[in-house]
This record gives sequence, C-alpha cells and structure tokens, in this order.
Amino acid sequence: MEELHGSVENIIFASSDGRFSVFRLRPDGQRGVVTVTVQMEPPLQGQQLELKGNWVEHPRFGQQFKAEHMLVAAPTSLEGIERFLASGAIEGVGPVNAKRIVAHFGGDTLEIIEKAPGRLKEVSGIGAKTAEKIHRSYLKKAELRQIMLWLEQHKVSGIYAGKIYAKYGSFAVEVMESNPYRLAREIDGIGFATADAIAAGIGLQADDAMRLSAALEFQLQRISLSGHCCVPDNLLVSEVEKSLGVNREAIWDVLKQDLANGVLEQEVLGDSLLVYPEYLYQAEVETAEHLLFLQERAKPINVVNSLRLVEKWQQQADISLADSQKEAIQGVLQHGIFVLTGGPGTGKTTVIRGMIDMLESQGLKIILGAPTGRAAKRLSEATGRKASTIHRMLEAQGGDSSDGAIFGRDIDDQLEADAIILDEVSMMDIVLMRHFLEAVPAGCHVILVGDVDQLPAVGPGSVLKDILRSGVVARVCLTEVFRQSEASSIVMNAHAINAGRVPSLSASSDSSGNDFEFIELNNPEAVEQQIVRLCRDILPQQGYSPLEDIQVLSPMHRQACGVENLNRRLQAALNPPASYKPEFVSSIRSFRLGDKVMQTKNNYDKGVFNGDIGFIEEMNEAHVKVRFGEDLTAVYERAELSELQLAYCMSVHKSQGSEYPVVILPLVPGHRIMLQRNLLYTAITRAKKRVILVGSKAALNTAVANDRTRQRYTLLAERLAHSL
Repeated sequence: MEELHGSVENIIFASSDGRFSVFRLRPDGQRGVVTVTVQMEPPLQGQQLELKGNWVEHPRFGQQFKAEHMLVAAPTSLEGIERFLASGAIEGVGPVNAKRIVAHFGGDTLEIIEKAPGRLKEVSGIGAKTAEKIHRSYLKKAELRQIMLWLEQHKVSGIYAGKIYAKYGSFAVEVMESNPYRLAREIDGIGFATADAIAAGIGLQADDAMRLSAALEFQLQRISLSGHCCVPDNLLVSEVEKSLGVNREAIWDVLKQDLANGVLEQEVLGDSLLVYPEYLYQAEVETAEHLLFLQERAKPINVVNSLRLVEKWQQQADISLADSQKEAIQGVLQHGIFVLTGGPGTGKTTVIRGMIDMLESQGLKIILGAPTGRAAKRLSEATGRKASTIHRMLEAQGGDSSDGAIFGRDIDDQLEADAIILDEVSMMDIVLMRHFLEAVPAGCHVILVGDVDQLPAVGPGSVLKDILRSGVVARVCLTEVFRQSEASSIVMNAHAINAGRVPSLSASSDSSGNDFEFIELNNPEAVEQQIVRLCRDILPQQGYSPLEDIQVLSPMHRQACGVENLNRRLQAALNPPASYKPEFVSSIRSFRLGDKVMQTKNNYDKGVFNGDIGFIEEMNEAHVKVRFGEDLTAVYERAELSELQLAYCMSVHKSQGSEYPVVILPLVPGHRIMLQRNLLYTAITRAKKRVILVGSKAALNTAVANDRTRQRYTLLAERLAHSL
C-alpha cells in the first residue's frame, strides 16, 4: 500500500449519501495534481491529507489513486487556509470573506475561528451573527476530523467517520470508547469485525462481557441468513467459541445474562433450549397470534349452498373442475385463513380465478399480491385483476426498525379489504409475513397460495411449510396434473423430479427445439462455453431474445459455472464493450450501457426491491439510470451501484416467483453441495416454454436423489398448534 501527502485542490464528485467521492490532490513537493477516489465523504478544499492506497488505471479516466485510508489535518499554508474557507464548506464564508479573514489573521486564522470567534468582527463585513455561524460550522468540521483521526489512531479506516458523525454527532468518540459494538448494531456498513477492531484498539479484553454479548448477537444474525429464526443454545455457544477462541464457560455466563435481561429471547422445546434474536422472536410470536386471530374473527359469508354456487360458476366459465378444486373454491367462503398449494399444471390459477369470482359475487372487496414484482405481474395477467408486490401493498417506506422496514399500512392504518389473496407464499419470510398480517383488518379473509415443494424463502423462517405442518389452518393441496396428454414435458418432469424420479430427457448435442432438453457435457469449461453459445447464437436464431426471453440459472455463485463467472462471460458475449457505451469498472463489478441487472436489496426510496430485474438505459460519470419494467425507472449514484448485480445469470434462489420463456441450468459435479431436489424442481418450474439442462448425468442424478432439505430452526407450527 502506497502513501500520498498533499492538499485538496477541488472536489470533482461527491455522492449525496456520502459513500463515494472523487477529488484532485496537489501532492507535497510535486507539480500538477492527481485524481483520488475514496469510498467516503469528500474532504474540504485546502485540507491537508495523508492517504494510503494504490494506483489504479481507470479505462476512461486514466490513472487514479484509490485511497483506502484518509487522515485529514487542518490546512497549514495561507493559500490552503484561504482555499479551505472559500470552498463553501464553512457556513458564512465565501471567497471574498475568506480572503479578508486570512489577510487579517494570517496563519492564526483557524485558531481564531475555533477559540476566539468574537475577533472575526474585526474583519470588514462580518457581524456577530455571521461570526457565530462561522464558529459553529467550523466546529462541526473539526469534530468530523476528530472522529477520522480517532479511527485511524485505532487502526480503523476513517471512511466510516461521516456515518458515525451523522448518527452520534458530538458524542461519537464517547460512544466508540464506551461501547464500540453499538456501531455494528446501529450503522449500516459497519459489522462485528470492524467494531471488534475498534474494541481491540481501545484495549477491551477478549473475554469482556460486552464483546461476548455482541458476538452472540452477531452469530444469531449469521444464523438467520441461513433461514433460521432460532438456534439451540449449545450450537450458538459453539459457534461463538470457534470464532473468538474464548473460554466456553465465559460465553455461557454471558448468554444466560442476556437471556435473563431480555437482550435475547428463548423457547424450550422438549429437552432443547432455543435462542432467538429479539426481533425474530417477536415476528414469530406475532405471526402466530395474527393468524389465529384472523382465523377466528373472519366475517361469515352467508351462502346457503356453496357447492351449488361453485358448480354454477364452472358452467358459466365452461370449465370442468376436479373435486379438490371445488373444495378449494368452497373453502374461501367458509374459512378466515385458507391455504392452497400445488405444483405446476395442477390448476392453481383456475382455482384462484374461481375464488375471486365467488368472493366478488358476495360483494367482497379483494386485494391481490405477491412477494416480487414478476410474481405480481404473473398473478395480474392470470386473473385479469390488478396485483401488487406485498411491499407496495403495505406502502413500504424504509426506515430504521430492527428488521429494516417501516410500512405505511400497519396495525394503526390497516388495509381496506374484505379478502386478500397472496401468491408465491413459499417465498415469504417470517418478518414480511408478520408485517402483512399486522395490516390485515379483523374480519378479512386471507388466502395463501404457493408451492410448498419449492425452495424456502431466502430470509428466516419456513412460513408456508410451518402453517401446513401445524395442522390448524384449512387447506387444499392440488396433486392431479390436468390434461396429462397435453401437458408439457416441463410439467411432467417437474412432478417426476418431485417424486424422486429422473426426468425423461431429450438428449442433444446442441439444442433441438424440444421443450425439455439435456446437453451432456462432463467438463465445466465446456458447459460454460455451451451456455454462451446457446444465449448468443443458437437460441436467438430460433427467435428468442437473449435478454428478454432467456434466463440462465445456477445453483452456486462460485466456480466456472457459477453466477459470477457466467455473468462475466455472458456480458462479454451479449453486451460487448463499444466506444459509444459508457462503462463503470471497479475491482468488484463492471457495468455498461444496456446491461441486464438485478436489484439485490430493498430500496424503499426508489421503489425497487430485492430481485427486481432491469436494464441500464443511461450512464454518465455521476449516475446510472435503470429501467425496471414499463412504469418504473430508478437513478443510482455511483456509490449506490453496490445494490445492483449483473442478471444474465442468477441463482435459483433469486429466480423464485418469476417465469421465463427459456431457462438454462448448468449441472456440474462442482456444485454438489447445492445439488438437491427442491433446487432442481424450483429451477425447471421457472420455465414457460423450454428447459435446457447442460452438464453431467451424475450431477443430475445427485440432485434428484438428494431430498434432504436443510432443517430450519423455527417454532411457528408449534405456536399455532399451542404445543409449546
């Protein structure tokens, strides 16, 4: 890592959120200026900097110094002080006053502003109010500099100073010295490792209770990323012991203390004590309470003969319903909470249309929703009714609540509906379900629709599976595939895989045009090359758009056939660089005009959510504009591009709730750890017209044979059944 010392000449770019800036630096003892980039708030004109980082070559802007650490000192030269004051960073001072102040006080200018601001009135044109404004503004900048200096002295990058100052203001250093682990809990982008480094820097002992408590909380957060709501206490202690190397008994003592004080929550099941983070405990408890309440309080729908009503509907719709479908349509007239499940081709869409017509015939106001934009669009197209994402239904507004979301619709301002139908409920985690149920008014009927055999939600919980497992909610599971003789190979093979049978394959060395194909290749690099050929050459010749119609899915992120590498290869093949295409290139990601991209986190301000797919339609030095469908575009500053990733290929998990005309899936032995039946089933059921599997039969057989889904620690079913 190289060092660079100098004064700030001018600021080129600064993102509004303070996460990225570009400026020109005049190095000490050198002629000319250099361009510096740093992932933090910009310094001030004239400030003296000590930078640590590396020289990089930007494809458009040439050589730049990428700073990893930035230490700020007050400017020392008269020219630097004047430039600093004239930069606009200090309120009440412009270029004219800056020149007058420096001419009057010389090298003592900054000390006068800080310690004797009343003397500023000696300068022509500056009164008492202006002097006080200059003093207050300078102190704020001084405090920010103090935080940066404190962090650097404790061997932590000063890039976090802006966020820390924005959160704690004048008390920032006091907070860091008294409990640095608050930073991990309260400031976006600062994790346990950074807080732990600060703690070590101030001399906190390895077995300090504050550290062990934070480590327990951090491990619970990590565990929740694997889908768990809770975890056995001995497993939690073992994970903390392994990560910190601290005496096990000390960890047990802190865990018992945190449970007794309500910092963490607990539940006993048989001989096991399960530990929860507080927000997931509340989400699970309240989800169970709301479900049972709504089930009990649903307004009765007075129908004399519901079966006769259903039969009349099927005649009007010219549809022949199976008994299970009739039972499901009747069910929504009889129950406050009703669950409809079934795989592809079992007639869920027909039943949903029947449910809507039945409920509307009784004068009920209905709302339709789904977890993702694509799933909501599919539901709307299938029913001819408006459907929205659950986040939009609840008027998501972002915020700082413990689970990261605030909604306009909640227990105090509930949804205006008599019945709500949600599709793709297998994708809903426990936190989103809690927020949804909280906004459902008493008396409203709730219909939950999904395919329980798909992958579970990315977030914590197994909501749909647990509701079914509880046995206390009315449900119908559709199992019969209708018109089997007309059903596609995709549908038939999906059910075969779900039953543990190897799918019927149309073997091919290329792509023959059948709706379910297998291209056998045993070398991962050959699989990778074949996928590129399919997307760039073969399928476009058959009339498929490589960006709109074809979606490559992968079981893993790493390796030759993983999401990251396939995205790089497909970007180069489908959207190669050109002189007229602006680009953004960093050490982590590369975007160019026309790229297919995916949002990776909920952004309530922009109205885009995790999993939304869009296309880059404008780029310049400061901003990137992405089109998400016909009615939504979002503008990203450079520092916000970490929210996006290329979407030529995506993980199977990220594809849930979506459908694509063509799905291509690599199956290679290197993905063995992720090859399981519900992943393969989920991937192929994303395809509407064609599935193309590329890889080895051994990998395919492994996926079909592996029906061991990873257990999720959650007690929603037990709460619903009152068995705790």
